Amino acid sequence: MGDLRVGVIGTGMMGCEHIRNLRALPGAVLAAAADPHPASRRAAADAAGDPVELFDDHRRMIEAVDLDGVVVATPNHTHRAVLEPIWDTGLHVMLEKPLATTIADGLALRDRAAAHPAIVWMGLEYRYMPAIARLLDLVRSGAAGRVRMVSIREHRFPFLVKVGDWNRFNRNIGGTLVEKCCHFFDLMDLAAGERPSRVMASGAQDVNHLDEDHDGEVPDLLDNAFVIVEYPGGTRGLLDLCMFAEGSRWEQEISVVGDRGKVEAHLPNFMELARGRAPEIVVGDRGPDWPVREERVADDPRIGHHGGHHGASYLELAAWRDAIAGGSPPAVTADDGFRALATGIAAHRSIDEGRPVTIAEVLDGVPPVAPVPGS
Repeated sequence: MGDLRVGVIGTGMMGCEHIRNLRALPGAVLAAAADPHPASRRAAADAAGDPVELFDDHRRMIEAVDLDGVVVATPNHTHRAVLEPIWDTGLHVMLEKPLATTIADGLALRDRAAAHPAIVWMGLEYRYMPAIARLLDLVRSGAAGRVRMVSIREHRFPFLVKVGDWNRFNRNIGGTLVEKCCHFFDLMDLAAGERPSRVMASGAQDVNHLDEDHDGEVPDLLDNAFVIVEYPGGTRGLLDLCMFAEGSRWEQEISVVGDRGKVEAHLPNFMELARGRAPEIVVGDRGPDWPVREERVADDPRIGHHGGHHGASYLELAAWRDAIAGGSPPAVTADDGFRALATGIAAHRSIDEGRPVTIAEVLDGVPPVAPVPGS
């Protein structure tokens, strides 16, 4: 098999990040890119460096260019429509998070992905951040014992400006707890080793975007929340999100506690990272003298481009490339994305209605994931 020929659909901020990753990724080439916005196409040309075929319509791109796969990095609410013509092809897909913005669209995409003859990989790249990957390996090895509590804190900056300000409204992003936090619900599920059962949340829009006017509309995004996620086996997860906390030393802090001990990962904000502060792992046992050890997480030597996610997007694209070359199933599936979407929607419903919300009621009437034909 020759180099994987990839087209990027949606060349805004994250699409250009994928373009830069593809430039650095052995065994893959950027063959084309598509975006309806001229400024985004110019950004794609700059990110590509070398000349690349650019299209204003992704359907024309997949008809005109010999491709093996596509990266879809369009606005959240467009995913179902953008993917529609791709289901009629044999193209492999890397779909940026979140899967969708509604249960109906998420269900449709989940089931179409399961029936697609090629690989559909869900872009939940936080799994691939070196410090988080190390934490998950330690948890799987039993360092914490039987997991009882998973706590994730993200204290960060507000949503960035994107083309047409599409990310200023819940109707486009699915809500902050879908757009931003699907990553964290996915990590909770991995650490707990279960699917969630119930969600309780409290959140509000207290600081960010309140002075903005978009054609007479004020953004309606939550900028802070606490979310508790319960699992059938008794494990509980807690998300502490604040999006007006730019001055935090650690942008993300992840803690997994079990009956044997505790494993923590601390990820610095990008200013601290530039100053030389490395991500940290802390492991503490419940032994007689409570031993604690720390380790710095050096960059994964496989990373060819670090970008904005500690090299995670590069590593995930590399894993997608390898799965395609080896004919193996995706490590991150549309069903994983659907589960994270459902948790985020349940959290928003809990805030809106002031009560705990079960995942079962969010998924009322939704059938289990469709089997892959021939499996």
